[in-house]
Amino acid sequence: MATDFRSDTVTRPTAAMRAAMAAARVGDDVFGDDPSVNALEAEAAALLGFDAALFVSSGTQSNLVAVMTHCARGDEYIVGQQAHTYRYEAGGAAVLGSVQPQPLDHAGDGTLPLADIEAAIKPDDLHFARTRLVALENTIGGRTLPAGYTQAVRELADRRGLAMHLDGARLWNAAVKQRVAPREIAAGFDSVSVCLSKGLGAPVGSLLCGGRDFIRAARRWRKMLGGGMRQAGILAAAGSHALAHHISRLADDHDNAARLAAGLARLAELDVAPAETNMVFVAVPPHIAAAFAAHLAAAGVMLTGTARQRWVTHLDVAAADVDRALASVDRFFAAR
Repeated sequence: MATDFRSDTVTRPTAAMRAAMAAARVGDDVFGDDPSVNALEAEAAALLGFDAALFVSSGTQSNLVAVMTHCARGDEYIVGQQAHTYRYEAGGAAVLGSVQPQPLDHAGDGTLPLADIEAAIKPDDLHFARTRLVALENTIGGRTLPAGYTQAVRELADRRGLAMHLDGARLWNAAVKQRVAPREIAAGFDSVSVCLSKGLGAPVGSLLCGGRDFIRAARRWRKMLGGGMRQAGILAAAGSHALAHHISRLADDHDNAARLAAGLARLAELDVAPAETNMVFVAVPPHIAAAFAAHLAAAGVMLTGTARQRWVTHLDVAAADVDRALASVDRFFAAR
């Protein structure tokens, strides 16, 4: 019996979600008359404290649309070296938007130091790209940004005339972890991208939230990028179900990650980072890493990485699955 810890993107729609999809009312979303899409966009905007939202196919598309809406050709956005927007989205902002990224190193807590952001802002000089945007991510590497950090960046951005975008693919995890409403995590940003197909368990989709004029402009970029879906209400219904039923249950994923981290940390050979939300990072000694990974794979324990492993808990991982995986880990070390 396999258990998939590779990512929270591997979840499958629940029976109730599939029923909601089957019953969805649909129209042509490019014409703006899909009632299920319109309802989802209104729900997400209200939930996150924005005037409007745009349903898109993926978080990558959502972030790209956001950067291209905020920035023109030859502009620049400040972003973290480990941020998904910079590292894992195939360079789309540069390739398709002609927007230059200015990556910065993260501090240990996942933040971008304020002094580094300030130092990276280019002067108004024809030699430089024009700095227009600061892009943050929450959660990042399973960590939540500290309370008060967003406000500090907002004050800096206002002083220097910059916009702020949040890649909030796992914003829901941050809200549940910090026991605040999702709109509190989104507060202070000009735009926020949130994912429906990670911890919330929908099969497809993200939402880009912002002001009405911003979303109107973003809708044009979505069309240009091939993101204008037609009877998308079938997918939007899954998203609405996820927003209604799958946010609070993320606490179960956090508990299971903590259970997993505690079980792995019992083994002196493994260096296990504390689990803050639904991710556990494990450093494995190089001389046993390949054998350990092969043992887990043979036992049906699926994860990413070898010497540096990432285990992710999600909707389809129960406490019993964690215990079975830990038993497999114990068998490996007992045999050594």
